[in-house]
Amino acid sequence: MQPALGIDLGGTKIEAVLLASDGTECWRQRVATPAGDYGATLAAVAALVTQARGVETAPFTIGIGTPGAAAASGLMKNCNSTCLNGMPLQRDLETAIGQPVTLANDANCLALSEATDGAGAGAAVVFAAILGTGAGAGIAVHGVVLQGPHRLAGEWGHNPLPWAEPGRDPAFACYCGRRGCIETLVSGSGLARDHAHVNAGSLSGEEIVRRAAAGDDACRATLERHARRLARALAAVINLLDPDVIVLGGGLSRLPHLYDQVPALWEQWVFGAGSDPVRTRLLPARHGDASGVRGAAWIGALSPSPAGGRGLG
Repeated sequence: MQPALGIDLGGTKIEAVLLASDGTECWRQRVATPAGDYGATLAAVAALVTQARGVETAPFTIGIGTPGAAAASGLMKNCNSTCLNGMPLQRDLETAIGQPVTLANDANCLALSEATDGAGAGAAVVFAAILGTGAGAGIAVHGVVLQGPHRLAGEWGHNPLPWAEPGRDPAFACYCGRRGCIETLVSGSGLARDHAHVNAGSLSGEEIVRRAAAGDDACRATLERHARRLARALAAVINLLDPDVIVLGGGLSRLPHLYDQVPALWEQWVFGAGSDPVRTRLLPARHGDASGVRGAAWIGALSPSPAGGRGLG
């Protein structure tokens, strides 16, 4: 392939990686996302492309992972970075950059990366969930990302938490306009919100994890509630999709207890698990924080028309 630039447009950071023609990484940069500022976000992406052009003088494709999808109209929808919603992101980026780009949902980028040479390599069906600022997912079947006519395949975070436990699972308001979405409870921001709901004071997800490791009972209880909710949310995925591998990305994917606790818990909700143990594997993204941005680069490079970018949901 020709050199490929991938950009991951996240809620808290924008990361870029440049892959050489042999697929090896030759440059990487990360900047903070200008929160709530569409114009500044366009400028930040354009600046990263300019830096990449200083590293690689040969033409390269550009793939950009976004926290939502492009509707048929070309306007963005379903973005938890809400300043992007309703905006012609692809058109505006191509104007700012002076080059066609391919847009793809960030969770689809994660799914492609991990199904190709990551934790799901060789698996027939891979469900890749991002547990970060929000909670989204992508699905890869035999190495091909599923999208659907509405670009909704994998939008697991905006379904209600299954098997809700009255009095234990708060129905927090979601930016999508509904209440009780999976995202509001299993994402990193949801973890912090739940802790504040139950306990006095406000702690970040990182601080909750640190205090739990130091023996704080309240923080330990918060992590236990989170693991139980995640187990229910993923059990519903197994009942519907029956994936070989579920891969976790995003900040919370670095919590090691999830990979033991969640599969032990989900057995009670997976249909027929009592007679046939669940063989779906829960694994962290092999490429860690770099997986989504690598997938963005590949989606840009593998677009049927690399010289003329398009939206891939």
